[in-house]
Amino acid sequence: MSVLPGTDVISFARGVPSPDMFPLEELAEFARRAIQQDGRVALNYGPPSGYAPLREWIARRHDVGPERVLVTPGSLIGLNFVVRLLVANGDRALVEAPTYDRMLHVLGDRGADVVAVPRTDAGLDLDRLAALAGGRPRPRFLYVLPTFHNPTGRTLSRAAREELVELVVEHELLVFEDDPYGLVRIEGEPEPLLHELLRERGADELCVFASSFSKTVAPGLRVGYLVLPEELAGGVELLATRTYVSPPILPQAQLYAFLDAGRLTPHLAHLGSFLGERRNALLEVLEDRLAGIAAWTRPEGGYFLWLELPDPLDAVELEARARGAGVAFVPGPAFFADGSGHGTARLSFSYPSPDEIRVGATRLADLVCDSVESGG
Repeated sequence: MSVLPGTDVISFARGVPSPDMFPLEELAEFARRAIQQDGRVALNYGPPSGYAPLREWIARRHDVGPERVLVTPGSLIGLNFVVRLLVANGDRALVEAPTYDRMLHVLGDRGADVVAVPRTDAGLDLDRLAALAGGRPRPRFLYVLPTFHNPTGRTLSRAAREELVELVVEHELLVFEDDPYGLVRIEGEPEPLLHELLRERGADELCVFASSFSKTVAPGLRVGYLVLPEELAGGVELLATRTYVSPPILPQAQLYAFLDAGRLTPHLAHLGSFLGERRNALLEVLEDRLAGIAAWTRPEGGYFLWLELPDPLDAVELEARARGAGVAFVPGPAFFADGSGHGTARLSFSYPSPDEIRVGATRLADLVCDSVESGG
């Protein structure tokens, strides 16, 4: 198929929220409230651990002491801190296959020996994980996104979480649980965090937990956080101290005012409806145009859907042609430590409108069908 010159590219590539998802009026209200009520603190330099009331709010939410919470300027810098503290050149780190591409970049920059554990709808390959956890060299940690996984949108079941936690405890393997999307639910019931399951076993020292308010409130606030084992908290905070003079305290105070007023829960309900309409638009086109040709996940929340292309299509080659057809996505190899996954692609449904999604998905489906008919 061809698209006329000047046609806008509809992008399923970046996992960014639509501006229509932001609670604009409320955030304006709470920015003013933060300055009026605590401006002498919010407008000044602050501790590297973050704005104390927000830190305490997060600590209560996760049932830990505030000394174990570090509020960071976005979650990615928190991921960097943990990797810098734990991983030296040549150290082994375990990741899922596929996994978050930015973590692969961070580990690569540290010279880590990155080893992947396959993950499917059924969960992680626990036999492979057990062999790696009990082998040599001993892994520094396992990085996992249990809920609304980036890039696949998959969620580990309660049973899969229980089995994973049993293995982690048996091998005393530190698990790095990344959960930026867990609260962005479209349907279904939430599963317990790995952090919670480990705490029930008296083993929450085996978990680093990371999350962010970028996907739930607004990325421009740049507020992420870590919940750390006691033995790691001081070292990570020291890295923060050496990295910046102060985190941005005003947006943290603004966010705290929003949270303290009880606005998060109704906002999350709005996000579920907003994203559900977009996910459903994407699923409808795929089911109508690619049933029996390709396969895909049906995420219960988050921003992403994982597309498995028919043989012998290569997602990298397809993406290059797709841009000419007016649609963009991320080819699967970006999310694999070994660069595999050429038959897969990540589609984000968080930014385009439902109508744009239908148009873009139709363009992509037409391209896939044309490629299959022509033999690739």
